[in-house]
Amino acid sequence: MAIALAPKRRTDWIGLVFALALTIVILVPMLVVITWSFANVWRFPSVLPQQFGLKFWQMTLARSDVWSALSLSLTLSAVVTAISAAICLPAAYAFARMTFPGRDVLFFSFLAGQAFPKFGLLVAIAAIFLQLNLIATFWGVVLIQLVGTLLFMIWIPVAAFQSVDRRMEEAARDAGAGPLRVFWSITLPQAAPTIFSAVLLSFVGTFYETEGAWLIGAPQIRTMPVLMISFINNQPVIQYGAVLSVLLWIPSLIALVFTRRVVNSGSFARGFGG
Repeated sequence: MAIALAPKRRTDWIGLVFALALTIVILVPMLVVITWSFANVWRFPSVLPQQFGLKFWQMTLARSDVWSALSLSLTLSAVVTAISAAICLPAAYAFARMTFPGRDVLFFSFLAGQAFPKFGLLVAIAAIFLQLNLIATFWGVVLIQLVGTLLFMIWIPVAAFQSVDRRMEEAARDAGAGPLRVFWSITLPQAAPTIFSAVLLSFVGTFYETEGAWLIGAPQIRTMPVLMISFINNQPVIQYGAVLSVLLWIPSLIALVFTRRVVNSGSFARGFGG
């Protein structure tokens, strides 16, 4: 009896070249910045630093404005994410489970801000905030950063609620469970990992948000990204900005490690009908 051999897979050399080029484009600048952060001495034309060390890490972390900016960024991110969750998660559940007039139009209107040039939109909002005395205030920055969380806190939770197994919900109702009990015991546990991923991405996205914090918050409100830009623009020593850049990468790495598992599970695709 002849055994059919599996066809030999051909190597996609074009895809491999593009993947390698993309990796180089992404990794090389990151490696340069990381090298700068640990370079005590690095003079042209040397390819590598003449001296490595933690000198500029110690000097950067000893600055009071760095810790003030970090504390402010964490507070802003927590407040914006909490408010966004309180507003958007009930809306996401309604979009995922209910049918009402204008549902699709309203759903996409929440995301309309992502379709326009962001800086132009921020300038228009800043003109309104100026009349409301919200410029250079904590709550002014909170409101402007809420706009950036809509993509995560509406779109992703809708996918989470749509991916819940309806048969389990119906079985719980047949067993006598009320709507609230079904939601807490069946719906929420299944949707929770994806929703938490959306919350985490919103937190990290707010932590990195720069344009709104700079345009609405300056000069009183100085977050970590705004401080990093000021270091790069105004400090003659490039290592200060490099250290802050590396510090700013840490939250995104944590978020990506968690969200990668959620994305690979296919919950997003199931939620959108995949």
